[in-house]
Amino acid sequence: MTLGLLRRLAGVTTTAELLVAVVVVFSYPAMLLTALLPTTGGFVAAAALSYLGDHYLHRRGSYLLVRMGKARVGLTVRFLLRQLLLVLLLARTDWTGETVTHVAVVGLLAFYALQIPHTALVTVLRRKRRLPFATRNIDLGSMPVPDGAPRWLTHRAVEKVLHAEVPLFAGLLVTVLTDNTTFGYVGAVATPVVVLLYLLVLLPYLRAAKLPPDPEAALAWFDGWLREHQPRTALYFSGSKESVYQADMWLETMEQLDTKPLVILRERSILSRLATTTVPVVCVPSAVHLMNMDLSTLRVGLYPANVGKNLHLLRVPTMKHVFIGHGDSDKIASINPYAKAYDEVWSAGRAGRDRYALADVGVRDEDIVEVGRPQLASIRPAGDRPEGRIPTVLYAPTWEGWTDDPGNTSLLLAGENIVRRLLESESPVRVIYKPHPFTGTRDPAAGVVHQRIAAMIEAAAAARAADPRWAAEAERTAADRAAARAALRAVEERGRVGQPLLGAVWDDASVSRDAQTPLDQAAIEERGFAEWNDAFWRSLGWWEHRVITGSEPRLFDCFNESDALVSDISSVVSDFIASGKPYAVTDSAGLGADEFRRQNTAVRAAVILSNDAAQLDQLLAAVTSEGADPLARDRRELKRYLLGPDEPSSLQRFNEAVNALAARAEARNQKLGETGAAAVVTAT
Repeated sequence: MTLGLLRRLAGVTTTAELLVAVVVVFSYPAMLLTALLPTTGGFVAAAALSYLGDHYLHRRGSYLLVRMGKARVGLTVRFLLRQLLLVLLLARTDWTGETVTHVAVVGLLAFYALQIPHTALVTVLRRKRRLPFATRNIDLGSMPVPDGAPRWLTHRAVEKVLHAEVPLFAGLLVTVLTDNTTFGYVGAVATPVVVLLYLLVLLPYLRAAKLPPDPEAALAWFDGWLREHQPRTALYFSGSKESVYQADMWLETMEQLDTKPLVILRERSILSRLATTTVPVVCVPSAVHLMNMDLSTLRVGLYPANVGKNLHLLRVPTMKHVFIGHGDSDKIASINPYAKAYDEVWSAGRAGRDRYALADVGVRDEDIVEVGRPQLASIRPAGDRPEGRIPTVLYAPTWEGWTDDPGNTSLLLAGENIVRRLLESESPVRVIYKPHPFTGTRDPAAGVVHQRIAAMIEAAAAARAADPRWAAEAERTAADRAAARAALRAVEERGRVGQPLLGAVWDDASVSRDAQTPLDQAAIEERGFAEWNDAFWRSLGWWEHRVITGSEPRLFDCFNESDALVSDISSVVSDFIASGKPYAVTDSAGLGADEFRRQNTAVRAAVILSNDAAQLDQLLAAVTSEGADPLARDRRELKRYLLGPDEPSSLQRFNEAVNALAARAEARNQKLGETGAAAVVTAT
């Protein structure tokens, strides 16, 4: 079993985390053994390792801690176990009959009793500091939001108050080691006193002068802001925290609109993970609050996803509503009958229009507007590969979807075959594997296959590193890659991207008050991303296989690093077509190549793979042999059909579509206003 697989099973991300996790787990049996012997010095060492390891994992935000909590060994239980083991040590060293031990037990009881009001106070403060909405890039200066409790009091408050037991724990251990009861008495008193002081320091922040306005006043203030700012176009998004990329992809486009934009989110977890933007953002979790907001200045609503909460904005009659999606593909989601609810559906190119016509789900042709895909501007076309370098093939399967249709993802039936054939190809290639972020969220079997594929790639990477041919290349490029790693660290240390608000969301009101993005911040961060991305790829050998999960490197950066793609029916394929590079798509449902092409527009210029991936040789030939790419012309024609013409630019077409629809909404509102005025005159 590889270290990588062990890390994934344990819920840690680095080998250091894995080692610390092992130390924490085994420190408890070590404390038990040393207490039974008894060996006080050994117990002290084991307890110290337990404390330090736990603290390290908390500082790292290790997911292992979540798993431990689900296994009934959460933070409080671990502290209680240490204390019980200490009592066992006291019993084995004949201290249980001493007064100092009795005082210590009373101190522990007081310690836990005081945690009840402390937890209650923290909970009340958190609730009182939470506005009915959360914002970014909206000046709350005219709505007084006083400072809350300092971060050192509120951040990881439970962990901190539990660590107040250290004086008592340490005092008793010193007593056992030295036979001096003074240390035990001091510790037994100090521990509850520390918790009491913690409680008293927090208490003043519950005063009215330290709290933000009540929900009713805050909502009234925000209605005033809407009337003053008068946003005209809203990007509306609701979803899970893993789906934030669907909103992120539209932020740059929103920044470049002619009309005043506003981003409306429904989940706080989305807001805390949203990419940097200069557009005003408001998160309104309550449907009642949203539906009672004064949104009368909005003229266009843009929806990247079909979700039930869209209804809460779709009900606003003074604006026009548009489904823009988060990708253009032949998936069934791209012809969802839900789309009838919108005034218009915007597609990238002619293919989207034809897709709805064939599906006959009630979306009228006149309601479809072809606007291109503004997000694809960063995808570079195919260029000449440096001499001597092997091709890079990106395998980017989509997730398993909401149904058990075998055509949803290649991962389950074909994934291992695809990766194995790439790794064992006679003409060597480098494999980059970047799975969909939702992989395994609905079907655990997909997560298991993902882990096996990752293990295959890591094993192949290790074998390649030991191969004399690649080892020689590694030695030759070692200095350049070391310099790139240094540059990577430098970019990360200076903060190439804005820090997410995850660590500060406890004080919701202060976060909203202070979340102001300078106008040039997005450009600065984009340059930082570019520097990081360049250094990241240079730090790797151009022959090294790589598993890439998480948000970085971004998918389009992987496109630019690759010479070919293997994927499934999804927007990944449609977006990759913008590069003009060869690609293969897996017919996991076994429709047959002809029927698969007939049903899926995006594969008309693809190498079609069966589940055994036997046809991969055709794709590899296209990137390794001169003149062995018979589908190049088909890809150029398909690109225009799927994504629209290169001129005018997609951004220009998108902007014009927003302006045209806003004008229609304005005309409709004026007409109704005139009709209403005429009716009043007639009645009088």
